[in-house]
Amino acid sequence: MIAIDFMDETESLNPQKLAFVQKILEHAAKEEGLKDSEVSVTFVTDEMIRDINREYRGKDQPTDVISFAMEELGEGETAIIGLPEPRMLGDIIISLDRTKEQAEDFGHSFERELGFLAVHGFLHLLGYDHMTEEDEKKMSFRQEEILVSLGITRDKHEGA
Repeated sequence: MIAIDFMDETESLNPQKLAFVQKILEHAAKEEGLKDSEVSVTFVTDEMIRDINREYRGKDQPTDVISFAMEELGEGETAIIGLPEPRMLGDIIISLDRTKEQAEDFGHSFERELGFLAVHGFLHLLGYDHMTEEDEKKMSFRQEEILVSLGITRDKHEGA
């Protein structure tokens, strides 16, 4: 079971949209074989995510999603043996401005884009990445596999 802590800094998501993201992340956790894990998901504006992106990644521009993995080792850090339960996976931060814009650009629903970004951020917490072409293919395949298994496709689908 995964515990999800939601924070909507924009105060714009209704309970149905939060339940939609919760369902997707619970399904993704199950698909990845996770038990007793925790994650936080924060919804922000482009301006807020731009500040975060600038501070933590040195990129002075908004982005769609940023993930901060708790179990990721920094330079010079030592791995923890026997991770505690429940595992605190980390934080996912999603720009709702960017979610809406990208849904329009790609011609699918806001919900589909929101689900995609939630899964994308979640997989980053688990160590998936897209720094190489091979890693990008692996992550892309897994994202689509999880979304399609819930009936969330690239069409005008309005949510599972």
